[in-house]
Amino acid sequence: MSIKLGPNRYGKSENRVVKVTKNGGVHEIRDLNVSVALSGEMDQVHLTGDNATVLPTDTQKNTVFAFAKEYGIDSPEAFGLLLARHFVGSQEPIHHARVSLEEYGWERIVADNGDKQHSFVRNGQETRTARVHFDGENAWVVSGLRNLVVLNSTGSEFHGYIKDKYTTLRETTDRILATEVNAEWRHAFDATADWDKSYREARRAMLEAFAQTHSLSLQQTLYAMGDRVLAACPEIVEVRLSLPNKHHFEVDLEPFGLVNDNEVFFAADRPYGLIEGAVLREDAPAPGPAWE
Repeated sequence: MSIKLGPNRYGKSENRVVKVTKNGGVHEIRDLNVSVALSGEMDQVHLTGDNATVLPTDTQKNTVFAFAKEYGIDSPEAFGLLLARHFVGSQEPIHHARVSLEEYGWERIVADNGDKQHSFVRNGQETRTARVHFDGENAWVVSGLRNLVVLNSTGSEFHGYIKDKYTTLRETTDRILATEVNAEWRHAFDATADWDKSYREARRAMLEAFAQTHSLSLQQTLYAMGDRVLAACPEIVEVRLSLPNKHHFEVDLEPFGLVNDNEVFFAADRPYGLIEGAVLREDAPAPGPAWE
């Protein structure tokens, strides 16, 4: 029997870095969780324990913090590209870098006296994400978000589905549609996007599609959201969405002599339907390692 080493990578995960940029009395905050994974000439460290080609993960951690000071953080994508190109470009044994980032949002606190320059409250909405790959020649950038909870209190139906002896769900022409949007979108190889603007536009397009689509199924809504992102953002070539159906079931109030006209619901957290899908341009380039 022949045995060999398969694909591998190593790195420093979850480096929490908060960068405060001070423009006089006006401060800006970027709050990131950065994970680095490197691969290349790593056979011997696995097979014999020879560390000659290993850049210590502690060094990778220090690089994250040093780069935050030296270069600042314009956006998760830009910071990830900066780090990935550095690790591949500065270390000959390293052939590929993957940098995964999460950003936690902060909003300014507006005081009664109008002072809002350096006080912030943590944004309780979604987590922004980014993932960057670089192999010395090509860069792949995937942006995204997680845990963006949305709800339509009407404008959603569900009927005409397969029924068998185990089906108990009743058809409806008026229901609550709620989900937690988890989405990633892949940029073209030559994208030179304003990353913050691109993120805002993609997020806006998804929310508008969710709100404006009269939904006959969550699958239909998923496609509408992906389609709207591609129409609004020419630099994006593929969108992948994962939408758990946050079920709201109408409560039977008849035993209490009350009529429930889609007003009172039980919000069930599990089990739940999970709808996943990708929407992409017909001429989208191959993704390479973008989704890894």
